[in-house]
Amino acid sequence: MRHDKAVHQPFIEQMELPLEGRGEPPRGTRSGEATSAAQGPERSGLGSLQLLEQVVERGNLRRALKRVQQNEGSPGVDGLTVDDLPAYLREHWPTIRERLFMGRYQPSVVKRVEIPKPGGGVRMLGIPTVLDRFIQQAVLQVLQPMIDPTFSDASYGFRPGRRAHDAVCQAQRYVQSGRRWVVDIDLEQFFDRVNHDILMGLVAKRITDPRLRILIRRYLEAGIMVSGVVVDRHEGTPQGGPLSPLLANVLLDVVDQQLERRGHRFVRYADDCNVYVRSKRAAERVMAGLTWLYAKLKLRINPTKSAVAPAWQRSFLGYSFWVAPGKVVKRRVAPKALTKMKERIREITSRTGGRSLTQVVALLRSYLVGWKAYFRLADTPGVFADVDQWLHRRLRMLMLKQWKRGRTIYRELQRRGVNGAALVIAARYGRSWWHVARHKALSIALPGRYFESLGVPRLAPS
Repeated sequence: MRHDKAVHQPFIEQMELPLEGRGEPPRGTRSGEATSAAQGPERSGLGSLQLLEQVVERGNLRRALKRVQQNEGSPGVDGLTVDDLPAYLREHWPTIRERLFMGRYQPSVVKRVEIPKPGGGVRMLGIPTVLDRFIQQAVLQVLQPMIDPTFSDASYGFRPGRRAHDAVCQAQRYVQSGRRWVVDIDLEQFFDRVNHDILMGLVAKRITDPRLRILIRRYLEAGIMVSGVVVDRHEGTPQGGPLSPLLANVLLDVVDQQLERRGHRFVRYADDCNVYVRSKRAAERVMAGLTWLYAKLKLRINPTKSAVAPAWQRSFLGYSFWVAPGKVVKRRVAPKALTKMKERIREITSRTGGRSLTQVVALLRSYLVGWKAYFRLADTPGVFADVDQWLHRRLRMLMLKQWKRGRTIYRELQRRGVNGAALVIAARYGRSWWHVARHKALSIALPGRYFESLGVPRLAPS
């Protein structure tokens, strides 16, 4: 097995973005000027030689066990469940602890699961065993408070006290300040392409305990089980393990350093990075420099999802921007995110789904409560009102389909206060469910407040 010798460390220390023109010193960077922050002593030797002792400290292990139990999750390749873990640890922890100290602990292989992406394709998710999730969580609880404060203020993903909403609001402020061009970067299969030697070179600059470095290297190199066959892994840090997000930020902090040294305004959330500049020419220079830098890190920019464009034409974390009267930049749900939401609602309210109205409402509530909470920053109440009307029409269509016969539709509508010509027309053409669902008779019989009373969330503000 290879050890964590920092074979790439010299070139990492010398890397600098070949970007023409420096911006003004960035606000909100780490203490001091951006240059000193990128090169200062706080980026090396952050750990101590006793880090592993801190990892296996009883209080830290109890917190790690509690977090793993809260996160639940499916078992790994050994079939051990979260509920089985406490008893397993009571019996085997002394032996595991000794192996950790002796450098002989070998993580289990990771179970690979393919998660379909909304736009097509699949995302590879690696599921470690619950024991390895427990150990990784214990390591994370020691390393994150030590390493996280050294990261850029422009980095928001997988960090305590930082949310996607904070990143979106910061991006909005940059656009409002006049930086109307964006370099929108999306990395191709980032978590699958992380170079182990480069990453461990960066880890070695921050963690001085060699036992912990060896453990991290072994987690990176743990094999993956695919269809019952174990495949060796020479690159990547599969999503699914507690340590992967922190390690990803350690690697991508190299990019943050260089952008800060050039005084650029940028926002990064995991592998999504947006740099905001004042002109197309400046944006193209930044794109060229970032392409070069990511290549040095053995990473590849996704050409189909990355671009230089006006800020209004790109989305960031599901949001995009528009200009209101008075040249005020506001937030909205990105068209792609809105389309994805409607596709999911169509699936839930499908006429051929075979679900009762109660089941449909439960599924809608489960999905829309989280969706509404995430997109609550959008300054587009009219769009939300239109979505509410469209959703209510789909639910009325579902009710018509369940009533089926014109006689039943007539009786149900009459019972709900519909009469006259509207009642007759709606009942006569009741088999044209989607068409009739917008008829005023259905709005009278099944108003929006009826579906809200059943538990369907209202998206538009009251």
